[in-house]
Amino acid sequence: MDILKKLNPQQKEAVTAPPGQVLVLAGPGSGKTRVLTQRAAYLIHAMGVLPTHILAVTFTNKAAREMESRLKKLLGSDLEGIWLGTFHATCAHILRREAQHLPFDSNFVIMDADDQQAIVKRCLKELNLDDKLYPPPVIHSIISRSKNNLIKVQDFIARSYYGEVALRVFERYEYKLRASNALDFDDLLLWTVQLLSENDEVRQRYARRFEHVLVDEFQDTNLVQYELLKLLSCHHHNLFVVGDEDQSIYRWRGADSRNILRFEKEYPKALKLLLERNYRSSQNVLDTAKAVINHNPSRTIKNLFSKRRHGEAIVLYESVDDHAEAAFVVDSILNLLNNGDASGGDIAVMYRTNAQSRLLEEAFLRANLPYRLVGAQRFYGRREVKDLIAFLRLAQNSYDEISLLRVINVPPRGIGSKTLVALHLSARRHKILPIQTLLDLGTNRDESPYWKDFNSRGAAILADFCALLTNWQKLSQSATLPELFNRILKDTAYREYIKDDSEIGLNRWENVLELRRLAYEFEYLGLSAFLENVALISDQDTLPEKLDSPTLLTLHAAKGLEFKVVFITGLDDGLLPHRRSMEDPEEMAEERRLFYVGITRTKDRLFLVRADQRSNFGSYAFSIPSRFLADIPEKLLVRQGAHIYRQRTSSGYGIPLRWQPTHISASAQKTTEVTPEFKAGMRVRHTTLGEGLVIESRILDNDEIVTVAFEEKGIKRLAASIAKLEIIS
Repeated sequence: MDILKKLNPQQKEAVTAPPGQVLVLAGPGSGKTRVLTQRAAYLIHAMGVLPTHILAVTFTNKAAREMESRLKKLLGSDLEGIWLGTFHATCAHILRREAQHLPFDSNFVIMDADDQQAIVKRCLKELNLDDKLYPPPVIHSIISRSKNNLIKVQDFIARSYYGEVALRVFERYEYKLRASNALDFDDLLLWTVQLLSENDEVRQRYARRFEHVLVDEFQDTNLVQYELLKLLSCHHHNLFVVGDEDQSIYRWRGADSRNILRFEKEYPKALKLLLERNYRSSQNVLDTAKAVINHNPSRTIKNLFSKRRHGEAIVLYESVDDHAEAAFVVDSILNLLNNGDASGGDIAVMYRTNAQSRLLEEAFLRANLPYRLVGAQRFYGRREVKDLIAFLRLAQNSYDEISLLRVINVPPRGIGSKTLVALHLSARRHKILPIQTLLDLGTNRDESPYWKDFNSRGAAILADFCALLTNWQKLSQSATLPELFNRILKDTAYREYIKDDSEIGLNRWENVLELRRLAYEFEYLGLSAFLENVALISDQDTLPEKLDSPTLLTLHAAKGLEFKVVFITGLDDGLLPHRRSMEDPEEMAEERRLFYVGITRTKDRLFLVRADQRSNFGSYAFSIPSRFLADIPEKLLVRQGAHIYRQRTSSGYGIPLRWQPTHISASAQKTTEVTPEFKAGMRVRHTTLGEGLVIESRILDNDEIVTVAFEEKGIKRLAASIAKLEIIS
C-alpha cells in the first residue's frame, strides 16, 4: 500500500499490527503522529473498517487538527464520520447526546480554568473563609485531583482540618455547577465514565460502535481517562495506544505515567513495540538525552538513534550570576541571527518556572530584540474576550451564574453591589436561584412578587437587563451565530464602552473583532460548538505555526514543540530539579523527565546554561550545578563561561571538582575527604541571612552542602566552605 512506503521498519510494524491491544512506546521525534495517522488509514483501506467505527483521541486541538489534516490527504472523502478529537471534546460530545440520562441539560456550559478559580473564590467568600489561608488554586487542585481519581464529592474523605475546608468548598462548588447547568473540565471525563459504567445500554452502544480506539500521548492520561478508554474498548478490545513514559511531565495535574505499567499488567498479551529512530535531533543531542533519562527506574530502555550526523557539541555555559546568564542567552541569539545560522522563529529559551522569564525579558528589551512569551495572558483570558463569551454563554444558558455576575453590570448600567446583594437576598428568601428572580422581574416587571425586594430603580434596571437577556436567548434559536454576536455588541454598546483613542482601547476592540471572526467560522456549526471550542482550547492551540521571534517558555509548555536551537536556562539544583522535588523520588524522576523533554526539543544546537549566583531579594545566594548535568558524558560538552577564568577549590564555594577547567593537572585535583559538620535539626546563624534550622546536609564532591530554613529569608542551600555558618544549638 502507498501509505506504508515511507515508513521505517519499526513504524511499519506498528501500523500493520494485528487487532487487539497494542502499546507503542515512541521516543521523541520518532514519528508517533505519522504512526497514529497511518494506523487509521490502514484500518480503513486494508482492514475495511468504516471511519465511523474508529475513535482517535489526542490531548490538544492542535494535535487533532494535524492528524485530521494528514488523514484528509491520505483518505480524502473516505475520512468522513471518524471520531477524532481531544479527550474533553469527545466526552462533551457524548454527554450532550446522552443528556437525558444525566442531571444536567444538553446545553450545559463548560467552565474554563478562570471560571473554575472564580467559583472557588466565591465559595470561599460565601463560607466566610480567608482566601489567603485557603488559596483558590490550592483548593481547586484538591477538587480536581479528586475527580481525576474518580472521587466525587460524596466520596471525598477529609483527613485533616484543611481537608474539611476543602470538602465544604467542594460541596458548594458542585452545587454552583449544577445550579448553573455547567461542567468543569474534570466533570466532562468523570460524568462520561459514570454514564458508561452505570448504563449498560449506553456503554454497549458506544463500545460496539468503536471497533478501534486509537490514543495519542498515552503517558499523559490520568486514572479517569484510563477507565474511559477501557469502557469504550470493552466490546471489540482493540486498543492502540502510543506514548512514552520518559515524556510524562504532567503529574502535577493528574497525569499518571504508571498507566503504561497498568496497561502491560492488565493486558499481558498486548503487543509492545518501540519506535527508536529519531527524525528531529542530531546524535549528540540524543546521546545527551539518553545519558540523563537512563538514570530513571521502572522504564523501558530505548536506544534512540538518528540517521543524521553527530552534529554540534552541546554548549554548557556557566555565568557568574543570573544577570550574566540572561545576557549570554541574548548575545548568543544575536550572534546566531547576525551570522544567518538561525531565524528568530527557530530559537527557543526554556526554563523551569514562569518567574525565571523576568531577567530574560529585560535582557531582550535592552537588546531591542523582539520575543514571544508563551504563558502570558491568553487571548481567551483577556477581559473583553471573556465579557463577550459570557454574554454568549448566557444566551445559551441563562442559569450560568458565573457569566451573569461577570457581565450584569458590563458596560456599567447602574447595577452596583447593593443591588446584587438585594438580588441574592431575595433569591435566598424565596428559596430560588438569583437568575430565577431576575427572569421573573424581566417577564412580569412590577407584577413580579420579587419587585418589592428592591427599590424601584434597582428593580427596573434588573428587569431591563433581563429583557436583553431574554431577547438574546430567543435570537440564539433562530439567528446565526454572527447575527447573535453583532446583536449583543449593538444592544450593549460594547464598542463605545471598550474602544477609545488609546492604544489599549484599540487593542481591546481588535480582540473583539478577532473573536467575531471566529464566530463567522462557526456560523454553520452553531453557538454550542463555538462555546465548547473556546472553553477547551489550550495555550499551545493559540500559538501560530511559525513565529518570527525567539520563543520564551517553560519546559512544561515546550512539550510537543520543536526548534532548531534550544537554550535551557537555570540548570542549578533547586531550580532544575526544583527544590520541591528533593524529598520525593517520584517528583525527582519527573524533574529528570522534564529536562529530557527540553533536551529533545532541539534539532541542531543545544545550550545548557546556569549561574554561580542568583539574586535573592537584594542579596545574592550561591548555587550549585544541577545534579542532572553530572550525568552527561564530558565528550559531548563544550564548556564556556566563568569557570575558564578561575580555579575552583574547596576554599571556593564548593562546586564539584567535575566543574574545574580541563587543563588543571591531576595533582592539582587531589582533595581530602570532607567530614560533615552540620546535621538536620541544628540551629545555625549566618551573618546576612540570620538564624535558621538545618533541614539537610550532604557531601558533594569535596564540600558540605547545607540546606537551611532561615526565619526571614526562607530556604537556602549553602556551601559550608564559604557560608561560615555558626552553630547555635
